[in-house]
Amino acid sequence: MINPLLIPILGICCGLLAIIGGVFLKPWFALQHRKMELEAQMVAEKAAQYAAQTERLEQRVRVLERIVTDRGIAVADEIEKLRDAPLN
Repeated sequence: MINPLLIPILGICCGLLAIIGGVFLKPWFALQHRKMELEAQMVAEKAAQYAAQTERLEQRVRVLERIVTDRGIAVADEIEKLRDAPLN
């Protein structure tokens, strides 16, 4: 059988647990949630910076590819002409 004195003790313990949970655990979980939000925001900003840097590098590579492919044959011809030209 359950001791009749045990019922009020369990009720008080449950109430204390609820109060402790509300006073200490709820703000702690809110703090952890805020920390995760800030960290996610910082990661997103870094990702945006990396994306912008990658885009700039891709543009530079496109320019270099255009220079090499468009002017490559003409530059090679100019180099050959200079080789064949007599020295003054």
